[in-house]
Amino acid sequence: MSAEHVCHRDTRRPARQGGRAASRPESSWPAPDTMTATNRRPDPHRGSEPDRTATDVRTACLLVSARYPEATGAVLGGSAARGRPTPSSDLDITVLLPDHGRRRREVLRYEGRPAEVFLNSRADLRTAFEESRATRRATALFLFADSIVLHDPHGHVGALRREAEALLAAGPDPLTEPERDAQRALLTDLWDDLTDTGPHSDPYEQLAMADKTLREAAHLLTAHHRKWHGAGKWLPRRLSAADPELGRRLLDGHLALARRADPGPLSTSVLDVLNLAGGPLREGYVTSR
Repeated sequence: MSAEHVCHRDTRRPARQGGRAASRPESSWPAPDTMTATNRRPDPHRGSEPDRTATDVRTACLLVSARYPEATGAVLGGSAARGRPTPSSDLDITVLLPDHGRRRREVLRYEGRPAEVFLNSRADLRTAFEESRATRRATALFLFADSIVLHDPHGHVGALRREAEALLAAGPDPLTEPERDAQRALLTDLWDDLTDTGPHSDPYEQLAMADKTLREAAHLLTAHHRKWHGAGKWLPRRLSAADPELGRRLLDGHLALARRADPGPLSTSVLDVLNLAGGPLREGYVTSR
């Protein structure tokens, strides 16, 4: 289980927003004065940077108590929860609303920290879980499962975290045959174009082609293994987790192209991905429009 902090009650006045004290029933949402931590799971990727987790938890607790007094639960996710914030990291907070609450996303700054707040009812959050499974990126699942509990007076957050953890462990659904063929056909087309490039190709076009090819190869490889896909900085992390050997060769091939304009290593690795999924697909592929 991830690190879990509980924000304790404090009788201080709530933080001011826009010059006015945010209204909050004194007993409804406890602001932090001290935090307790249980079952903390060490992060193997953490370096020697100062641990800002306690400060981030305190700020997140104050933010939620000041702006969302109606919250029935809240968690802090993302890099702050993993103890790996960068100087520009924001606070990724999921707030559980009463059943009549309006699902929305808010981007704001609180006590000098940027924050991205996802507000959902329990039904909305379960819908987000299903949407994550459909895209195979599982953003909402990871954000909720790998989190620090800030507020859970009714046990709703704990129940939803267990659901998210179970869905993550089960992995995404396998590709259907039409889905697999569509990805094979797309990746084959990209692979052909990439293979045709070389040291004398337009470097901008070649790099753009390599980026697209890497993304689609990563998508197909993670789906083949029924593992979660990622975007941005999460693409190499999820790719390496899904297939350490072939995933690393794809990443190294992309780096070789960027450094030396050599498409060979990436092209070879992409073909290996295609062969895992049934081979390149060109002639005979039919799709309805």
